[in-house]
Amino acid sequence: MSARKPIDHSPRIAMQAPAFPPDEATRIDTLRALSILDTAPEERFDRLTRLARRLFNVPIALVSLVDADRQWFKSCVGLEATETARDISFCGHAILGDEPLVVANAMLDPRFAENPLVTGPPNIRFYAGCPLRVANGSKLGTLCIIDREPRTFGDDDLALLRDLAHMAEQELAAVQLATIDELTLLSNRRGFERLAQHALNLCRRLHKPAAMLYLDLDLFKQINDCFGHAEGDRALADFARLLRQTFREVDVIGRLGGDEFAVLITNADGEQCASPLTRLRTSVDAHNDASLRGYALRYSVGAVEFNPERHPGIAELMSAADVCMYAQKQLRRPGPA
Repeated sequence: MSARKPIDHSPRIAMQAPAFPPDEATRIDTLRALSILDTAPEERFDRLTRLARRLFNVPIALVSLVDADRQWFKSCVGLEATETARDISFCGHAILGDEPLVVANAMLDPRFAENPLVTGPPNIRFYAGCPLRVANGSKLGTLCIIDREPRTFGDDDLALLRDLAHMAEQELAAVQLATIDELTLLSNRRGFERLAQHALNLCRRLHKPAAMLYLDLDLFKQINDCFGHAEGDRALADFARLLRQTFREVDVIGRLGGDEFAVLITNADGEQCASPLTRLRTSVDAHNDASLRGYALRYSVGAVEFNPERHPGIAELMSAADVCMYAQKQLRRPGPA
């Protein structure tokens, strides 16, 4: 489909490591919440890379996901590697823009001329990668094609690449549905537990503190009974929004089910939870003062500082915080929750 050009042996120029997108923290959280990194190959992604390689007549096609310090290949045909460092990745550059990144001859491009993936195996000369977006707008990686010779890439080629990338986005969306709560757009229990466990492992390895908050809306059943389930859904979505606004992008927030939520605060001990909890209380009070819905958001919260000896994993930490939350709920409102 695309015409090939002879290799240009002009002198190499330099190499530029890719910058970080403005939403990097959210992007990484979104990627890891999918629980897709380092998973086994899947036919739904492999068929797309096989199709891309055949349609464009290139030796290499990838579905690449850009992690914090690496790009990892969910699907890869024509290349033995499963990942490369992010600072030498072409895909790291591709996720910085909204349109496909096309590099007709990497040896003449100042970003890539001395890139080790160009000067050595796999000897990249041509690259075209289309960013893969998910529902919150984060660009998690690319569907890309690679050739060992320079090429031209026309409008029809771009349209076809976008179509294939859209198919890859649909597959990522299917993965995301399994880990994201559709109502609040927070991680669901499965997504939260996996993402929080990853963050907890990191804190343990780096000897950093962490704390778990377990939150439950008070009198939520009364909202449903008095105002209807649609209004109950609105209350849940409003509370989720206040959680997102209060806590940092690096904190892990999830809706565990029903009216229960959890937040894992990293690099903060139990005492340091007081400040965000105060901000949350202020935000909820302001929301209630401005609300014309006929009810107020009320909640109970339990906070537990991570102790590696008492909490081997995220399940034990969540259970301890749940016990603290329930004790507070009983003190504040005696009777069944």
